[in-house]
Amino acid sequence: ERRHVLDQHRARVRQRNSRLVDIVTALACSCAYAYSPGSMSIPTAILGASGYAGGELIRLVDGHPSMDVAYLGAHTRAGSLLGEVHPQLDGAGRTLGSLEPAAVPPVDLAFLALPHGASADPAMALLERGILVVDLGSDFRLDSVDRYAAAYGPDHPHPEQLGAWAYGLPELFGPRIARSDRTAAPGCYPTSAILAVAPIAAAGLQTAGTIVVDSASGASGAGRAAKENLTFGAVDESVGAYGVLTHRHRPEMEQGIGMIAGADPTIVFTPHLVPMQRGILSTCYVPVGPEVTVEDLQTAFKTTYDAAPFVSVLDTPPQTRWVVGSNRCLLSVHLDERSSIAVVLSAIDNLLKGAAGQAVQCANLML
Repeated sequence: ERRHVLDQHRARVRQRNSRLVDIVTALACSCAYAYSPGSMSIPTAILGASGYAGGELIRLVDGHPSMDVAYLGAHTRAGSLLGEVHPQLDGAGRTLGSLEPAAVPPVDLAFLALPHGASADPAMALLERGILVVDLGSDFRLDSVDRYAAAYGPDHPHPEQLGAWAYGLPELFGPRIARSDRTAAPGCYPTSAILAVAPIAAAGLQTAGTIVVDSASGASGAGRAAKENLTFGAVDESVGAYGVLTHRHRPEMEQGIGMIAGADPTIVFTPHLVPMQRGILSTCYVPVGPEVTVEDLQTAFKTTYDAAPFVSVLDTPPQTRWVVGSNRCLLSVHLDERSSIAVVLSAIDNLLKGAAGQAVQCANLML
């Protein structure tokens, strides 16, 4: 009986490891988002390597056939061994350096997985050296001083850069990303919402009216820093809303959908913290015309995502457990004919499609 249990455990481990290999391979080699490897690997720096997203970046870049980790930078954990910070990763003996751009050796590509406000100056210093930059933070996502002020306040250290960065949703803005030397990866909540609403906006099915986005996220979305409201006792067996009417991702959602629709929509966004480690489930309510049918909606989603390897449209509502550990976005679209409201559900892993995985997608296009 003990041997049977061990065999079952080993089979589960092999299945899990096989899935992770598939993820890395897909990120590196799939369809329109692949970089064609040459004889040399791309030396790559990761700043913010000690965080959750930074750890996922290390794992993905380590497994990438055309990238090589040349530098790992951190803030408070500078000087630590990687194995002390991320014991689950290979290469435990690597030492984390500082976040100073001058400490970064000659590289071709840099990922910045830093908190809001911390990536602007390092990003500009790295760009001046001719390094391609993918910023997972929020410093360059928004396209104007006014929009930035609405989300984060009026003082941006490089206001001239707002709008100069490609917005890193490869399924929707791939050509712009491919032409750019600087890409701002979207936030996790905006990724889930924009991918859900974009097909309806692109097909012209959306009507005037407010879009409502309700999202539920695991605790890792708030980062790795110790916070009282994220302790086990505070999160376990409880679900609660936060940032009601004030969350910083709402202007980014309006911007991203507006880039597709041609005009910014009005969005009411309410995020919820749920007692799980990772994953986001967003339910988006989009007003459509009374003549719109469910077949119209399904055609719009098929047209938008038929060639997108990481987005799948399902017949049934997705669950977060189906995407954890993957770079996928699972969608389902439904129509309430009584109210002429399209209901779109979107599930992603906030640390992969909502952060590190999507950043590698963008880098593959840029290289």
